[in-house]
Amino acid sequence: MEIKTMEAALFCSHCREEVNHEITYINNDIKSIRCEQCNKTKQLRVDVNKKFYKEVYDRISSKPTRITQEYKDDLSHLLVSLPVRTVSKPYRLLKDVNASRKILKQYKQKKSRVK
Repeated sequence: MEIKTMEAALFCSHCREEVNHEITYINNDIKSIRCEQCNKTKQLRVDVNKKFYKEVYDRISSKPTRITQEYKDDLSHLLVSLPVRTVSKPYRLLKDVNASRKILKQYKQKKSRVK
């Protein structure tokens, strides 16, 4: 799970003109849009738990297909890289889980402040 931000020139209903806005995405879904001139923010609902579980499910369920494709594309490369990937996988998985946990924790705190 990842958070991305980008800028776009959008019409602000508060400023009544086209100004720069900061758009925040969680994966590919818009989480918030903030006007950089008046600081008005529009929050959109994103179920981060659902996103997290879907991401994990997609990664796990597609693994056999990805390994099979690698096998068909280049068996020698797969055999050479497999031991290194096997050893490094727990570290890569831990890194991804920690990043996702930070995002989940961040949005749980924001949710509890809003209530």
